[in-house]
Amino acid sequence: MKLSDLKPHAGSRTKRVRIGRGHGSGLVKTGGKGGKGQTVRSGGGKGPNFEGGQTPWFRRLPQRRGVSQKARPTKIFRTEFAVVNLADLASWDSNLTVTPEALLEAGLISKPKDGVKVLGSGDAPSSLRFRNVRFSTAARSKLEAAGATFED
Repeated sequence: MKLSDLKPHAGSRTKRVRIGRGHGSGLVKTGGKGGKGQTVRSGGGKGPNFEGGQTPWFRRLPQRRGVSQKARPTKIFRTEFAVVNLADLASWDSNLTVTPEALLEAGLISKPKDGVKVLGSGDAPSSLRFRNVRFSTAARSKLEAAGATFED
């Protein structure tokens, strides 16, 4: 075998089609593009929003502008809370008030986000004081039973 004997496998390299090179090529007048006009041009044709000339959707529905999208998973439309469970507060010193800043310093939350919310999983520690914190219904009832005080 010699270097001059090497050639690619049959059919692996197709010959490029030369468009508009005489009647014998079969691709003369329109060059495989069909008719004439808008669709033949580079980038031609209608966009994906074109509705055949009728008034498009985004112009028919002006009442949709500015509608709240709180259900969508984008941060600008919803409030996100940093979450703390009652079980996380089991070792909390009862002399300290539970605030978002104190929870951040203690390392129980990484960011205060739009606020801090206490959830009710775990047992409620006794006689804690809370300020600027939200609660789930279960957490509030457990904390009230344990003698917690709430300041707003």
